[in-house]
Amino acid sequence: MSSEIARKLARNAGIAMILAAATFLSACQVRPLYSESSGVTEKLSSVGFSDASGRIEQQVRNRLTFLASRGAGEAANPQYHVELRATSSVADTLLRQSGDTSRAGRVTVTVTYTLSAIADGRVIKAGSRQATALVDFSEQEFAKQRAIRDAENRAADQTAEFVGADLAAALGR
Repeated sequence: MSSEIARKLARNAGIAMILAAATFLSACQVRPLYSESSGVTEKLSSVGFSDASGRIEQQVRNRLTFLASRGAGEAANPQYHVELRATSSVADTLLRQSGDTSRAGRVTVTVTYTLSAIADGRVIKAGSRQATALVDFSEQEFAKQRAIRDAENRAADQTAEFVGADLAAALGR
């Protein structure tokens, strides 16, 4: 008889746990970030970006402008402003035993950004993102410099994707 009572208690406890979990989960809201009802697409298309001060910043800015406007270009009357600062660094890896040269490297692009509302100047989101691209170094100097530049472009585009996702999440709240 005690095993039957234990079974009933276990079953009732299981049902209670399921009902409690259903109650807690009903308060959660899961919706697509770029859904029409969220308004993120319209908010992103009204974001303006600071002027670039270097080639890497220009690469990040161009990619962010494209992502924010879905390819439509810069916002005519921005409601939000993003202040961008981008830096790039190259690190050598795989040093040759016979000399002081490297065969491969790593290019890291770091972007620091601040998203603020133009109307009142309040900061909505501030952060920093970085991405790394690997590069093989050639013996020829021009080929090496071009490989570094291509790696910087790849890392800048990837970093812009990260920053764009951060901006969309911040504007979606």
